[in-house]
Order: sequence, then C-alpha cells, then structure tokens
Amino acid sequence: MSQDDAMARAAAVQAKYTDELMRKKNVVGVAVGMVQEDNQPSNEVGLVVLVNKKEPWEQLAPEDRVPRQLDGVRVDVQEIGEIRAF
Repeated sequence: MSQDDAMARAAAVQAKYTDELMRKKNVVGVAVGMVQEDNQPSNEVGLVVLVNKKEPWEQLAPEDRVPRQLDGVRVDVQEIGEIRAF
C-alpha cells in the first residue's frame, strides 16, 4: 500500500471513530500520523490517539481502553500532557 493510500485509509478511520474515541478517559485528540515504536517514529501511518496521561491497559475500565487496531489501521496512543490555552 502506498503512503497516500495508507493516509487516506487512516483518515477514513479517523472520521468514523473520532467521536467514540474522544469519549474515552484522558483522550484529548485523534489524528492521522506516524505510529511510534519504542517512542521513536516509524514509517507506518496509523491513527494517533493523543492522551493527557497514558495509563496501563489493565488499569483502565473496558469502555476507556483504546483498541490497538480499528478497521485494519493500527492505533497508537501517545501521551502529550495537559493542553492549555495561552
């Protein structure tokens, strides 16, 4: 799959699931971006779910767990801290 195809596919998944993902605990944004491996950017396009605080999977309520994949697109949860307006 080309990079453009991967971006288009991830954008479709973003449009479909953003509202659902934004209702989960700590989620502050959803974007199309590069998935990270060991906190380093990879070459894989995916859905990036931005959280103010990343918590262990097993400590989250089932309804607050972000899936690792949606419609075949990899999902990466990235902690960005608290967002504040200046």
